[in-house]
Amino acid sequence: MSKAIGRSVRLFLVDGTPTGVTTAEIMNWTGHVLTGSRTGLPAFLKRPELDRTGIYFLFGADPEDPEARRLYIGESDNVGKRLVQHSKDGSKDFWERTCVVTSKDQNITKAHARYLEARLIGIANSVGNAVLTNGTTPLALPLPEADASDMEYFIDQLRLVLPVLGFDFLRKSPKAFEPTAKIGADEVEPQEVPRFDMHSQKHKVEARAREVDGEFVVLLGSMAVPNWTSTPDHSYAKRHAHLVEKGKLVPDGNGFLRFTEDVPFSSPSAASAVILGRPDNGRLSWRLSGKGVNYGDWQAQKVAETAALVLHDDAEYRSGG
Repeated sequence: MSKAIGRSVRLFLVDGTPTGVTTAEIMNWTGHVLTGSRTGLPAFLKRPELDRTGIYFLFGADPEDPEARRLYIGESDNVGKRLVQHSKDGSKDFWERTCVVTSKDQNITKAHARYLEARLIGIANSVGNAVLTNGTTPLALPLPEADASDMEYFIDQLRLVLPVLGFDFLRKSPKAFEPTAKIGADEVEPQEVPRFDMHSQKHKVEARAREVDGEFVVLLGSMAVPNWTSTPDHSYAKRHAHLVEKGKLVPDGNGFLRFTEDVPFSSPSAASAVILGRPDNGRLSWRLSGKGVNYGDWQAQKVAETAALVLHDDAEYRSGG
């Protein structure tokens, strides 16, 4: 498995507060990201970037479901004027945060912006982390080959920087593993990425998962119970229903549900709760594949090993070794 390459994202708090206007840039990327709250829109509109051609995101909680988020994606050759128009639109009452993306070299044209808008709407729909309120899904306009390649690179960098700012609606789904080799039709999984299994005799379900990029990812084909059986307004009940609605959990014909793709969760407990249809301590339910050690004990062992290594290295440094 290839080692991840570190990247440097430069954030600047314009007014010195974490909730005010923030800019973000990546080294050797022409994009410039500007974010702020809707309550701070008057000050936001004074920024010179808003007079340029660019794309923008309006983001906020879904008034009908606090656990869900709504999103509007647009483009304009004068983003500031478009935001003023949206501020008068009653259909944008969900809007809480604004994100505007322009180019530092001002080389994004109207055609580029329309291409980006169409592609980003398509990506946001496929990721499914927010409910899009765009009335239509435009087709990406054809660009010269070189321009299209540049815009795809622009999108890759944008998908990297937006989660740093708290916008995860374009975040790439983590891959549970990348095959290192193939023997016939069988894929050889890298041993450095441990797998966790869950077997519930009571519920008759089995599931598999891996930790990837700080998330707990339940793997394709894992089972889940068909219904949530605990408190109906629990946040995990809504996650269970959302996965069914999006077709990521589907009936398997035997009275259970199956994951149709790898699905990331914020924790082992979030994953096991959705699978079992009730709150659950996933640190105890998930066990290291083939070892029988529960997730909590496995993690504690990893922490202890790392702490011992750090102390050893520190001792060698102090001794001049």
